[in-house]
Amino acid sequence: MTQASLNTGSGGNVKEVKSGPWRDGIRSFMRNKTAVVGFAIVVFFIILALLAPLISPYDYKAQVLSERLQAPSATHWFGTDDLGRDILTRTLYGARISLWVGFVSVIGSIIIGTFLGILAGFYGRWVDMIISRVFDILLAFPAILLAIAIVAILGPSLQNALYAIAIVNIPTYGRLVRSRVLSLRQEEFITAARATGVRDARILFRHILPNSLTPIIVQGTLGVATAIIEAAGLGFLGMGAQPPEPEWGKMLSDSRQFIQTAPWTVIFPGVSILLTSLGFNLMGDGLRDTFDPRMKR
Repeated sequence: MTQASLNTGSGGNVKEVKSGPWRDGIRSFMRNKTAVVGFAIVVFFIILALLAPLISPYDYKAQVLSERLQAPSATHWFGTDDLGRDILTRTLYGARISLWVGFVSVIGSIIIGTFLGILAGFYGRWVDMIISRVFDILLAFPAILLAIAIVAILGPSLQNALYAIAIVNIPTYGRLVRSRVLSLRQEEFITAARATGVRDARILFRHILPNSLTPIIVQGTLGVATAIIEAAGLGFLGMGAQPPEPEWGKMLSDSRQFIQTAPWTVIFPGVSILLTSLGFNLMGDGLRDTFDPRMKR
C-alpha cells in the first residue's frame, strides 16, 4: 500500500512526496555512492557489448599478420595481438560473451536452486535430507575444480562451461532459499493459509517465493561477478570458449607469453574482467544495504 509523506517548501506550500517499498528502495540505493558507481560500470559494459558491431570497424576474427603486436595507436586504440587482430574489437565482443555467460548461468542457478531450496525448507524431513546432502556434496568441492571436472566430462566449449558454472552455484542459492523458507513457514500468515485449506503450491508460489526474492536478487547480482571470473578461469585453461571466440579469459591465456614484450595484449582483457566484477560486486553490496534492514543506519 502506497503511503505519502508531506514536506513544506520554502514558500509554505505543502509538497507531497510519494513513498513505498520500491520507491524507498530506489532512493536508498541512489544515495549509496559506491552502489551507483557499480551500477554505472555495469551499464557501461552492457552498452559496449550491445553496440560492439557499431563501435568497432574491425572483424574480431580478422587476422592481419603484417600488423601483429602493434602498440596502441590511433588506428588500433588497444593495439593488436599476435595474429594482428584488433584488441579493442575483441574486448568489446568479449564483453558480450562474459556478460551472457554471467547472466544466463546465474539465472539457471537461481531457478534450480530456488526450486530445490523451497522444497527442502517447506516439506522438511526426508525431502530436506536428500536435497541438503546433494548440496553438501557439491559444496565439498572447490567451485572451479568441480567446474573443470564437469567440462572435462562434457567436453571443452562455451556452452558446457556455462552449464558447469550454473551447476556449481546451485547450492549457494538453494541453501539461501532453504534458510529463508524455514523462517517463513513459521509465520502466522502461512499458518493461517494452511488453516483455510490453501494448497501447498499456492502457498509456495504466492506467499513464500515473493518473500524470498530479496536475498535472491542480492546474491544473484554478486553471483554474476563470480560467474564471470569462473568463465574467465575456464577460458584461461582452454576449457571455455574456443578459438576464434574473443572470450576474456582465453585472450589472457593466448597473450600470457607476451606480457613483457606486448603488455597491452594482457592489460585490456584483464582490466575488463576486473571492472565488470567490481561493478557487480559494488552493485550487489548496495542492494544488500538497501534491502537488509539491519544494514540501514
